Amino acid sequence: MAGYRFFGRADAAQDQIYRDTAEKWGEDQAEAYIRGLHMYLQKLASNRMLWRRLPRKLTVPPELARDAYFSRYEHHFVFFRLLDDGAIGVMSILHERMNIPVRLREDLLALSNKG
Repeated sequence: MAGYRFFGRADAAQDQIYRDTAEKWGEDQAEAYIRGLHMYLQKLASNRMLWRRLPRKLTVPPELARDAYFSRYEHHFVFFRLLDDGAIGVMSILHERMNIPVRLREDLLALSNKG
């Protein structure tokens, strides 16, 4: 199993998801949701049938558009790419109620500006 790794903005997003969930539904629910997210990411890393190619109509940096994918975990969309070592690199995690094209563009541009 290749596994997964978080890029900075996705790592910050999971922390925010935990805080928001704990505030609204309590720490037990927040822990359960984050544990479930991590179990789903492990499953995602080993099962490409769950992957959906990121639509080209979204405005993303050209170097990411060729190999960017997404999948849905409960109320969040996970955006990722395949890394050289076979792991998936989680680039962004966005809630279903967010303006996904705008927020995704921000996250991917921040990623492409770092290297």
